[in-house]
Amino acid sequence: MTDLISLLGSDYPPALFAGMLVNFQIALIALVLGLALGAPAVLMLVAGRGWQRLVRPVIGLMRAAPTFVVMFFLLNIIPRQLTLFGLDLSLTPEWIVALSLVPYAASYVADNGKTAILGLRNGSREEALLFLPNLVRAFIVLGMSSSAGVAIGVNEGVAVVLREAEKYAEIGDQMLVFAIGVLAFGIVFQLGFAAVRLMVRLLTAPKEAAHSG
Repeated sequence: MTDLISLLGSDYPPALFAGMLVNFQIALIALVLGLALGAPAVLMLVAGRGWQRLVRPVIGLMRAAPTFVVMFFLLNIIPRQLTLFGLDLSLTPEWIVALSLVPYAASYVADNGKTAILGLRNGSREEALLFLPNLVRAFIVLGMSSSAGVAIGVNEGVAVVLREAEKYAEIGDQMLVFAIGVLAFGIVFQLGFAAVRLMVRLLTAPKEAAHSG
């Protein structure tokens, strides 16, 4: 039977921290690619009805695409060894997970980017600036969703927790391992959501002050 002090003094916390960094690296890649793909969609959404009819079904499809399905689809269609002009373009499992999150990220950018531009057109600078905390919120959601990578062997946070729990035979020890993992993820994500709420409060404060005045 292990105890909390012994577990915290082991290599589990550093390994968990390193695994969580992988989650956030995947989320960052997905968000950057989502911005690159979503930005043209935003421009099409605000360009006119003809462009809207063209792009809306695509955005709807990306919004509805299940991450697990996309991930295993990419895993099976992308060659394990891929070269182009002598360059190694083989994708790691981490990149596979990141690409599987791009459809959601792009649709999120398109939806919120459209709202921001329309707000700006209507003279609402605060509504346009809310796009920034929405991006932070998207990053947090993508970080949480990146734990799907455990299914294909990505050494992210959840994989570290499961691997550590397998070292112990007693259910009490396993529960302690899981509790530390849940606490670590919970603290990080709650801090992220607190930052989003603070950003929203700061961005909407001038508008609220003007109304009260």
